[in-house]
Amino acid sequence: MIQFPPKLELARLPTPLLKLTRFDVQAGAKTIWIKRDELTGTEVSGNKVRKLEFSLAQALSEGCDTIITCGGVQSNHCRATAVLGARLGLQVHLVLRGERPATIDGNLLLDYLAGATVSYVPDKDYHRHAEIAADLQKEYQRKRKKAFFIPIGASDEIGLWGYVAACRELQQDFQDQKISPDAIVVATGSGGTQSGLIVGNALFGLNTSIFAFNVCDDAAYFHQKFHADAGAWLMRYAASLPADFAVANLAVNTVDGYVGPGYGKADKEIFDTISLLARTEGIFLDPVYTGKAFHGMLQEMQSGCLQDARDIVFIHTGGLFGVFPQKSGFDFSGG
Repeated sequence: MIQFPPKLELARLPTPLLKLTRFDVQAGAKTIWIKRDELTGTEVSGNKVRKLEFSLAQALSEGCDTIITCGGVQSNHCRATAVLGARLGLQVHLVLRGERPATIDGNLLLDYLAGATVSYVPDKDYHRHAEIAADLQKEYQRKRKKAFFIPIGASDEIGLWGYVAACRELQQDFQDQKISPDAIVVATGSGGTQSGLIVGNALFGLNTSIFAFNVCDDAAYFHQKFHADAGAWLMRYAASLPADFAVANLAVNTVDGYVGPGYGKADKEIFDTISLLARTEGIFLDPVYTGKAFHGMLQEMQSGCLQDARDIVFIHTGGLFGVFPQKSGFDFSGG
């Protein structure tokens, strides 16, 4: 018996699971299904809201009136946190990596419109982001405010529940569609969505394999990240889980090789893949997360870890607002 911790109802759920019908898979008798988690909302679209439902519930239960979190200048997580903070009447302070850009666009524009306070930290100092956040907590305490810290991507033992719960939703999706997928594919950056899917797959007996395409770091990092977060999750919530449930032997399949020029940077082939899916299915990926993972999935379906898979479920984790600051990557010369 699984007992979920308190959560807020902030996402528009369940999201649909749809089969691609016009996109040419070019890999034999394979079917791609997309879990449309970019439809969890408009301003809060994407995977982050599923995790924030639990993280913000915890913050409110502790009597906090301020949220501090971190990420890149175009962080989807920071945007979702800023918007949800405004809805819940919470002050949000964002610690963003890099310099303030000359043009305020995409996710960052929404951060400011939602009233978030923004601090910029140079790349060379960003390894201290958690320490900077702790200093901000003390500063807010001196102002008689109580600040709750949410790590990058809400990827910790609390946020992990977001995609554990999503696996319960996927279980129903698979029953409704009468499918038993060979693989679930997702982009991974801060690791929380990947970890939640791995744990949820085991808890709900989905009988599939989770393949995550990293957009930063490497497979070794995500192996360590999973075991750190899942271990902390198991320790914190053991009383709410089946007595014999363990995480030590769960498979962590991170597919290296598709980071490209670096985090937040994409090659032409990624922009071409984004354009192709948009014009064949009307589904929009982004060049930071989903574009790289979807492109990597297509390559691995041809000759790689997914070549034997038939039904594949791609988790669309959102990121539409991150397209606009990178619009120069698209080629519209043909019309």
